[in-house]
Amino acid sequence: MPELSVIVHGPNTQDHLTGLLDSLAAHPHPGTEVVVAAVGDWARETAERHAPGVQVLPLPDGTSDAAARTAGAARATGRWLHFVHAKDGLPPGGPRTIAERVAELPPTVDVLLIDHVRSTWRALGLPSADGPLLARAGRTDLALDDSAYLLRLTPLLGTRVLRAGFWRTHRDRLTTDDEPHAALAALLLADRVACLPHVAHEDRRLRPASLPPVTAEQHYALVDRYESLLDLTRDRPAAYTVLYEIMVRDCLRTFARGGMPEDVAREFFRRASLAALRRRPEGHRRPAGLDGVRRSLLEEGAYTRYRAFQAANRTRRAVRSTVRTGRRQLGTRVRDHQYRRALHRPVDPQLAVFAAYWNRGVACNPAAIAAKLAELAPHIHPVWVVTAENAALLPPGTDHVVPGTRRYGEVLATAKYLVNNVNFPNAVVKRPDAVHLQTHHGTPLKRMGLDQMSFPAAAQGLDFAALLERVDKWDYSLSSNSHTTRMWERAYPSRFVSLDHGYPRNDVYYTAGADDVRAVRERLGIAPGRRAVLYAPTHRDYEAGWTPRLDLAALADRLGEGTVLLVRGHYFYDGAASPLTGLRRSGRIVDVSSYDPVEELCLAADVLVTDYSSIMFDYANLDRPLVIHADDWETYRTTRGVYFDLMAEAPGPVARTQGELTEILTTDAWRDEGAAKARAVFRRRFCEYDDGRAAERVVRRVVLGQAGLPPVVPPHERRPVPAAGAASGPPPLATVPAQQRPGGPLTVTDRF
Repeated sequence: MPELSVIVHGPNTQDHLTGLLDSLAAHPHPGTEVVVAAVGDWARETAERHAPGVQVLPLPDGTSDAAARTAGAARATGRWLHFVHAKDGLPPGGPRTIAERVAELPPTVDVLLIDHVRSTWRALGLPSADGPLLARAGRTDLALDDSAYLLRLTPLLGTRVLRAGFWRTHRDRLTTDDEPHAALAALLLADRVACLPHVAHEDRRLRPASLPPVTAEQHYALVDRYESLLDLTRDRPAAYTVLYEIMVRDCLRTFARGGMPEDVAREFFRRASLAALRRRPEGHRRPAGLDGVRRSLLEEGAYTRYRAFQAANRTRRAVRSTVRTGRRQLGTRVRDHQYRRALHRPVDPQLAVFAAYWNRGVACNPAAIAAKLAELAPHIHPVWVVTAENAALLPPGTDHVVPGTRRYGEVLATAKYLVNNVNFPNAVVKRPDAVHLQTHHGTPLKRMGLDQMSFPAAAQGLDFAALLERVDKWDYSLSSNSHTTRMWERAYPSRFVSLDHGYPRNDVYYTAGADDVRAVRERLGIAPGRRAVLYAPTHRDYEAGWTPRLDLAALADRLGEGTVLLVRGHYFYDGAASPLTGLRRSGRIVDVSSYDPVEELCLAADVLVTDYSSIMFDYANLDRPLVIHADDWETYRTTRGVYFDLMAEAPGPVARTQGELTEILTTDAWRDEGAAKARAVFRRRFCEYDDGRAAERVVRRVVLGQAGLPPVVPPHERRPVPAAGAASGPPPLATVPAQQRPGGPLTVTDRF
């Protein structure tokens, strides 16, 4: 019995079936069978011509998608079913990735959720928004009631791989031509689900003008869809609330798109209004702002007023469009005026503003400081600056502001403490009684700040005068070692006070326990006793995109079944086409580019392989083996500039080719006596101030104003958490007792 049945179904719309079947034929997998439920003669002829050896099930023209899926499933013999519409695509190796993943799953899992890319007639391979949600779930199986956020995944049946027995049990409820209904119902009906945050499906969006017009009944069916699905969640409050939010949002978006005749639009609004009011969860609060106005009008059934509201918005947008430049300047002046007025208000001594990585979310040193602040100074209220698109990914209950809003200017103007691992915008004024803490986000190997001026590849587009104006606002600059302190003072010449307290994000390497390490490895699917190799390359300023430095599949094959290769691309390539898009994810190669926090990946790894990334300095705190892969060191050193010769001061063995790297990892060279000696020298220099209490020292010094701070424990007396996989050298020392571990979440780090 094959592990997986790929059921291709539907007509050969715009000849997309040809490419799909060619892809399947080019990348066969012995654990996968392909069944083509071909609708119409063209689909049948295409299947027979382009996919020899697959099962072709001819179906007459006009057979619905639901009927074609059912017919294909009846012919399939696999333990798991992956329904792929004939218009869609499968990335190379996608079925193999899925087959290997489902083979690992326990029989209690009913649905495997996978990531996808989107393609339109304008662009190919656009990343979906599902990756972070799937990565958040990890590799452990989940009950939907505990992870209702998964309902926010794009409702595509092609991204749900179903256990065959589950399909047979719930076939009647899943057999519908409304694909989003089937995709959501599969989640709601499953006992447990698992996630695969790897792209294994391509959703092709056909040009709307090439499709039949949407009928009135199809519009009304949208409301019926959610009414039916909400019936499945009556006794599941978490899922019910999330599904209700999705329903209201979907109805409002559908109505806003327009294209309906007036009578259809009025009836659609009426049905959506009744559903929104009747299904509203008890105690549910509408959002603020325009979205709240829209929802209020919908619940009231105020069709005429809603149309007037839309007309006013269209008029406002039209005016804004015709005078866009002037309005933008006016808006800037208005916000600037509001901010300037707020600057005349007293500084709030109990308000702290945090930001990280250009407002990406709760992360890095600021996150670790915020967690310790809640413990030692709970009277200080933290507010995070985050972009609108990342706000949904914040931990529940996180108070935050979005740049450009009125409150954003107010909190920046009145906060006593401003903490960031990059810089706040140029327009932020440094008030005399406010405190700016620059935490940075790495130990510098490459040239930074003014030291980049001599390197055009690194300095391109930088305004060094504006940079120095931002630096002059710093009160404190955080450092993890004396090398970093000296380089910051050189690269950013100003009057700030250097805090030689260590990087708070690295505290976890001394405060986590063996149970934490085992839990992370379980989430990543790393079996006990297997060696985990974390490969984390950095960005090259002289390259437009990411050029793979290694043949990862070949490396994994050479390392063998006892090794898991965790691959993390640099965050600069988030949301862009990446060579990892087609990476095979299985028990031996895992794409962890979207996995946060990266500290957990370090805790899970037995050895780190990197090139020039600052992750090496953080990972060295664990006193585990490091290997440097430096195939382009001379080019990198010349174009980017460096502060020291990594080849002479490496934290472990250095490989200049893939062959050399393979030799190191397949022998004891990665963890032998020479590697341990090099690592010890590296740790003494670059882990100088990191000992598990950095966040405490920062909070006590900057916020509480205390002088007697906990002394830094010398590196040779520290006890980092031991590895949990293959032996990585001498037996590790005991970990810090649980009662001595500070609270707070793990935080995300960066790689220079």
